[in-house]
Amino acid sequence: MLNNHSTNNNVNHQQQQHQPHQKVRPKRIILVRHGESQGNKDDSAYVVTPDYKIPLTSTGIQQAQKAGFGIKKVVSDKGSEKNWKVYFYVSPYERTRSTLREIGRAFPRRRIIGVREECRIREQDFGNFQVAERMKAIKETREKFGRFFYRFPEGESAADVYDRVSSFLESLWRDVDMNRLQQNAADDLNLIIISHGLAIRVFLMKWFKWTVEQFEYLNNLGNCEFRVMQLGVGGEYSLAVNHTDEEMQAWGLSPDMIADQRWRAHANKGDWNEKCPWYLDAFFDSLADTDDNSDEDDESKQFLDCL
Repeated sequence: MLNNHSTNNNVNHQQQQHQPHQKVRPKRIILVRHGESQGNKDDSAYVVTPDYKIPLTSTGIQQAQKAGFGIKKVVSDKGSEKNWKVYFYVSPYERTRSTLREIGRAFPRRRIIGVREECRIREQDFGNFQVAERMKAIKETREKFGRFFYRFPEGESAADVYDRVSSFLESLWRDVDMNRLQQNAADDLNLIIISHGLAIRVFLMKWFKWTVEQFEYLNNLGNCEFRVMQLGVGGEYSLAVNHTDEEMQAWGLSPDMIADQRWRAHANKGDWNEKCPWYLDAFFDSLADTDDNSDEDDESKQFLDCL
């Protein structure tokens, strides 16, 4: 026969099993481009080496080490924050894996929750071995056609990369929803995603609902540059918490895009920015401010009667 103490323990255990997990959102999502690679330094490297095997240069290694300390400074709030952890996602390419290895030198083991290699954040596929003269002509054609929709022969378009990055984002939020990345709710969780220039740009495009036209104006990140998306005071992620207007302008963000980032830094989670033009007004020539459109209703009725 069970005593009251055993019964209470069983009840408490069952209650804990059925209690929903408290979802803890990452405080920051940091997007990092890999360090300088041999391919960045010399295009002929792609002729004899598969893209995924292209290594970092010695400069790239130094850039990654420096970036590691820069990222640590951000996530620790310049050393003032004590309860923080990082979780890494990394592209499977040699240059991103090496960048992660060097960045990791800045972090003690106890600060790293884990690492996941993620194929969906790999580089845009340009085909297999790349012949320099042929690739030069192809890239010139891409500039005429448009960077987002142009698909490389035997490779991908930016639109293809957008689709797989969108799939990755869905998986990332499932991980967050199920608390797979969080060990202690008291710790600030920082997700660090080490990827490639185009993959990072389409990640931001998807997240902030930027249009294709806006994407076309975005500049690539430099080697080991990183973008910090941080939760604002109301629970929305924004680039404006850690970055200045001048920085965002240099990245290719328009004044409207920058204004939206500033709004997000103070917006409540789930709020809708009615002043954001690409959410509505950019898709129409003009919209009436009132419902006083009886003449138009009569014309619409006559049109429908003729059908």
